[in-house]
Amino acid sequence: MNKEKLTNLLRQVAAGRLDVETALESLRHLPYEDLGFARVDHHRTLRKGFPEVIFCQGKTPAQVARIFFSLKQSGQPVLATRANRETFTAVHRVAPRARYHPTARCITINAPRPATGPEVLVLGAGTADLPVVEEAAVSVRVMGHPVLTVPDVGVAGVHRLLAHRDLLEKCRVIIVVAGMEGALPSVVAGLTPRPVIAVPTSVGYGASFHGLAALLAMLNSCAPGVGVVNIDNGYGAAALASAIIQAGEEK
Repeated sequence: MNKEKLTNLLRQVAAGRLDVETALESLRHLPYEDLGFARVDHHRTLRKGFPEVIFCQGKTPAQVARIFFSLKQSGQPVLATRANRETFTAVHRVAPRARYHPTARCITINAPRPATGPEVLVLGAGTADLPVVEEAAVSVRVMGHPVLTVPDVGVAGVHRLLAHRDLLEKCRVIIVVAGMEGALPSVVAGLTPRPVIAVPTSVGYGASFHGLAALLAMLNSCAPGVGVVNIDNGYGAAALASAIIQAGEEK
């Protein structure tokens, strides 16, 4: 239930085109639906502008499928992250129109057509970072924003990034995904006034400590305008980018 649907529902009741009992049935699962093992937050769109997202890791395929079905009943976009093929098979049984994005490890349904507004640019430092790059890109698309991805432009060959410098000025928000030493967000933030959302990945040799080295480097960036999300958290970067865009549109 999003703001537009709720407003329309109340207007129909006020105009006498919809009886109270039918309206109550539509609101029956607000603010949440109790599935026993999960309480699905159907009220989140009204609070946050986007429905609850399913984090599949740690859940059984059957649990994910039940939550996915519950969310899709509202007709709103549904996003499930960290999903494998087994989980998608279970979801597909209850939602045949669901789509699996294997590199991103995401499942989606009812994704809106991207708006024609400002794009989100997702930069990836290396090919090994692609799963997180794609998680961010898929999440941004499901949230209704145009997105462009440019992979493998890390600082070991910075000329690859500079070849796309025009894109740094055209987008509203830039998500930068990097492992190893995590230097790419600082370079990007030094070239553009756009807000940069840095995503450290767990890619790297032993001293990278599964992404901790990249995380600390990004938190210590000397370039202004860099925000940092958790290690491998492409979805979190997308959610922050969407919030920045929505805040700008409210003015």
